[in-house]
Amino acid sequence: MKNVNCYRSHNCGELRICDINKEVVISGWIDTIRKLGGLTFLTIRDNYGITQVLVKDEKLLLNLNKECVVKVKGIVIERESKNLNMPTGEIEILAYSIEILGKCESILPFEINDVNVKEELKLKYRYLDLRNKKLHENIILRSNILKFVRDKMYSLGFNEIQTPILTSSSPEGARDFLVPSRLNPGKFYALPQSPQQFKQLLMVSGFDKYFQIAPCFRDEDARADRSPGEFYQMDMEMSFATQEDVFAVMEDVLFSTFKHFAPDKDITPPPFERINYIDSINKYCSDKPDLRNPLLVEDVTEIFKDTKISPFLGKTIKMIIAPTNEKPRSFYDNLNKYIQSLEGKGLFWLKNNNLNEISGSIFKSLNENELNYFKQKLTKNSSAFIIADDKNKAIKLMGIFRNKLGEELNLIDKNKFHFCWINNFPFYEIDEQTNKINFSHNPFSMPQGGIDSLLSKNPLNILAYQYDVVLNGVELASGAVRNHDPEIMVKAFEIAGYEKNVIEQKFPALFHAFSFGAPPHAGAAFGFDRVVMFLCETDIIRDVIAFPFNKNAQDLMMSAPNEVTQEQLKEVHIKLNK
Repeated sequence: MKNVNCYRSHNCGELRICDINKEVVISGWIDTIRKLGGLTFLTIRDNYGITQVLVKDEKLLLNLNKECVVKVKGIVIERESKNLNMPTGEIEILAYSIEILGKCESILPFEINDVNVKEELKLKYRYLDLRNKKLHENIILRSNILKFVRDKMYSLGFNEIQTPILTSSSPEGARDFLVPSRLNPGKFYALPQSPQQFKQLLMVSGFDKYFQIAPCFRDEDARADRSPGEFYQMDMEMSFATQEDVFAVMEDVLFSTFKHFAPDKDITPPPFERINYIDSINKYCSDKPDLRNPLLVEDVTEIFKDTKISPFLGKTIKMIIAPTNEKPRSFYDNLNKYIQSLEGKGLFWLKNNNLNEISGSIFKSLNENELNYFKQKLTKNSSAFIIADDKNKAIKLMGIFRNKLGEELNLIDKNKFHFCWINNFPFYEIDEQTNKINFSHNPFSMPQGGIDSLLSKNPLNILAYQYDVVLNGVELASGAVRNHDPEIMVKAFEIAGYEKNVIEQKFPALFHAFSFGAPPHAGAAFGFDRVVMFLCETDIIRDVIAFPFNKNAQDLMMSAPNEVTQEQLKEVHIKLNK
C-alpha cells in the first residue's frame, strides 16, 4: 500500500485492472446503494471519479445512506459485469471495513442529479447542487481555464498586479456598489466596476505589461449571460502599444485557450476578421453579429419610397432574404408574433414558391415597381422578411430577428466558434433621453485624429480607437487605445458637456498623472465568466460560478443581502429611510 494519509491510498477515479489484489483505502460520498440478491453494491464518489464497492457483510451497511461520507477498506477485484463507460469500470473493491466519516442525517432537499429542481431551491443548497457531476466539472474546468490563461499571460511577458477593491465612485455607466466609511463620516467607497483607471495609472508608473483576473462589481440586472453584482474579467494593458499590438495578444490568448479546451470545435484562427462598426450595423443590424449565420440585412427604404403600404410610410425599412423552401403559413405567422412580442409593429413577408409564384402578407399592396423589384430579387423557394419602424428600433428588431431566423432555418453551425473584431466605433452619440452629445463607448479612449479631429470635425463623425471581440453573437471582450494626453482629454469631455473641473473631481489621479509624463498605452479585457460559459457549453452563467446570486442579486445560501444592527449602522454614520 502506498504511503499516504489515513483516509485514502487512492482516489475514486484512479483504480484500474492493474490494481487487482491490492489492499486499498478510498473515501468519499455514497452516490448509490443497490441490492442484488444477498449482495450490496455501493458507488463511492469524490472529486476525481466514482468507484464501485461490493459489500457481502450486511453489518458493514449499518446506518449507511446516500450522501454519507465514508472510508472504505478492501481488496481490488475484477468486476463480473464491467462498465467500460467509466474509467474504473473494470474493477470494484470488496469491502471488509466501512467507517462513517460524515453522517448524512436527514433527507436531502432534492436528489443531487435531478434536473427538474427549482432554481431557487438549488441556489439555497448550492453546496449540494455542486455535487452534481456536470456542475462540479464546470467549476473544475473553470479552475483549469484560469490557470491556462494566467500561464499564457506570463509567457507573453505580462506581470500580474492586483488593484484595489475599495475605491472611489466614478461615472462609468453602471450603478456603483457603495461602501460607507467609518473613519470618514458621510463619505463612501465604491467597489470597482473595472480596474480601468488603476491599470492606466500602472502604465504611467512604468509597468510595461499588466494583467489581472479581476473581480468587477456593477449593480445591474441579471441576464442569462450576466451575473448580477459581480463578475470576473481577464484585464490587460500595455505601454508603447498600438491597436495592432492588443489585437495580436488577445487573438493569441483567446485562440489558444479555446483550442486547448475545445480541440474538436471549428475555431476561427488568427487574424480574426475585422468589421467596421457602421458596416456591422448595415449588414447585420448589430454590433455583435453571429457570423455563423449567413443571413445579411438590406436597407430597402428607398425601394418603398412611393409605397402605398401605410405601416411603411416615413419608416426605416430593413429586409432579409432567406432560403425557406416550402414553409407553411404558420411559420410566417409565428415569426410575426415573435416580432410583436418584442413590441414591434409586425413582420411583413413575401415568398416565391417552387413554381416561381410570389405571395405574402403585403403582396396585394405592392405597386408595379415594388413587384418588379421582388420578382428579380426572390429566387424560387426563398422569402423576404421585412421590418419597418423608426430607425433605431428597426435596426434593433432586425438584429434580433436575424438571429431568430438563422436558428429557425437551422443555418447556425453549432460546432463553430467564430471570432471577429468590431472596430472604428463612433466616439460620440446622441443621448436619446437628453438629445445631447455623449460618449458612445469609453470616455478614456483616444479619438482617431487626436486633437485635430476634436477641433475640426462634427463630433458625430469622429471615430475612436475602440474595439470589441465578438464570439458567436456575444460581446466577449472590449478595449481601446487610451487617451494619455490631458489636452485631448479636456477637449473630449468638453464636447460631451463636462467642464475641466468635473474631470479633475471625478478622475483626479488619472488627470494629474497624465501631466507627469504618460506613455501611449492600449488594452482590453474579456469576460472570463463568458469564456467559461462557451467552453462548458451552457447558456446560463450561474452554471460556471461556484456561488452565484439569483436574478434578484440575492445569495440565498448565505442570506445576502441581509439586515444589520442599529449599532453597525451607527458606526458608519448611516440612518435608514426605507
